[in-house]
Amino acid sequence: MSDFFLVAEIKNLFNDEGYLVVSPVTDFPERFIVGLNVYIDVFGENKLFIIEDVINDKGKIYLKFKNFDNSDSIDFLINKRVFVKEEDLVRLEANTYFIHDLIGCKVYKDLKFFGYLTEVYSFPANDVYVVNDEKGEDILIPAIEKFVKSINIQNRRIDISGELDFEDES
Repeated sequence: MSDFFLVAEIKNLFNDEGYLVVSPVTDFPERFIVGLNVYIDVFGENKLFIIEDVINDKGKIYLKFKNFDNSDSIDFLINKRVFVKEEDLVRLEANTYFIHDLIGCKVYKDLKFFGYLTEVYSFPANDVYVVNDEKGEDILIPAIEKFVKSINIQNRRIDISGELDFEDES
């Protein structure tokens, strides 16, 4: 589903009125609003579903799609993944990035190629970037201003601080 971005996974039926239990895969659970177009892979095709109602109960999200009014009509979606198109992604504040935009960026230390960003771990204090260096080793870099000097998504480039020392101390 290129050009589509994962936002939730359907876990189960919620009730007999066609509501589904979904597990958000987003930092923005408030993105689920009435009228939002979402896409679900049904038999190999991206099918459009329109959110008719949303219940957000203490962090649990329940969705009801338009024209699906009972559990029998919607149970085929259990264990499916919910996507949105790029134009429906949440607009980010300055200096914040989608993980999918960071993955694959070249990372430079002191203007010298250092490796590729391969993964991002999200923690309460800050994210941590996983960079696969030229030796094939994964290096963990805290995603804080002290260590990450610049990010240029258009050029797929991240510059990190020369202060970081990754030499083996043993």
